[in-house]
Amino acid sequence: MFEIKAATKVFSAKQGPAISAVSFDVRNGEIVGFVGLNGAGKTTTIRIAVGVSLPTSGTVVIDGHDITREKPEASKSIGWVPELPNFEPNAKAWSMMRYLAGFYNIDREEARRKSKDLLASVGLSGFENRKIRTYSQGMKKRFSLAVSLLSDPQNFLFDEVLNGLDPEGIHFFRELMRGQKRMNKAILLSSHILTEIENVADRIVFIHRGRVIKIVTRDELAAYEGEKGVLRIILQNITDDAVSYLKSLGGTALVQGNEVILSDFRGDSSQVNSELVKKGIPVREIKFEKTGLEQYFFDLIGKADSAK
Repeated sequence: MFEIKAATKVFSAKQGPAISAVSFDVRNGEIVGFVGLNGAGKTTTIRIAVGVSLPTSGTVVIDGHDITREKPEASKSIGWVPELPNFEPNAKAWSMMRYLAGFYNIDREEARRKSKDLLASVGLSGFENRKIRTYSQGMKKRFSLAVSLLSDPQNFLFDEVLNGLDPEGIHFFRELMRGQKRMNKAILLSSHILTEIENVADRIVFIHRGRVIKIVTRDELAAYEGEKGVLRIILQNITDDAVSYLKSLGGTALVQGNEVILSDFRGDSSQVNSELVKKGIPVREIKFEKTGLEQYFFDLIGKADSAK
């Protein structure tokens, strides 16, 4: 388990804080999604959490150890995969793994065995003696993951690890995270692929302009999705009477040809269909689409910006 406590980072007094009083925790046996626009402060928060950047104020406690005061102890239980893994490009993967194992006081024979096993576990068998510069982006991320597993850490922080991966790579990381969760590990996943966050996260932390604006559970998100969404109605013919009625249902009504799209719809689509038929307005198709994480996210930041 790790907890970020009122973490603030100021790079320049002129620009203001990159993050301000960011606080949340990630519990054992839990995957927490970390969502925000580019520049919102996700990477800054993660770099502070893993100890590669010092907070201006606040701290991070990892399994009872303060990252700013007890970094050696805290770092032992962290596995970090950055968005852009950066290793010595001319090093061979297996050699680099054995070298890095030394930082965890793993003896030579154990390092050889563990390095080979971990490279195989992330799908890099047959590529152990290739130079890292010859690896694709996805292979570099798999290698970075193998490195993060060397110390069998209790806590993982994945920063945009899914970016640039093909469907096979995304599936691999998704299943790995679920496996680590079953082993009671604490996992933070930052990603722009909101469908993946929605698929795997137990809770979601939303950050905007350097501040946490909301933390929701999977159940809370499901309740939100269940009560509102987008209603698409394709009519035989668009009439003023039909448009007037549909606009009266609330939300925003967008007319595109013979289709009317109602955003933020809350209600019963079958009742809407019945009312249109009663009015003598032929309906060719009516479809309700639940609002997903993406719409929930944009609703949140819209409210946050309007409240400023």
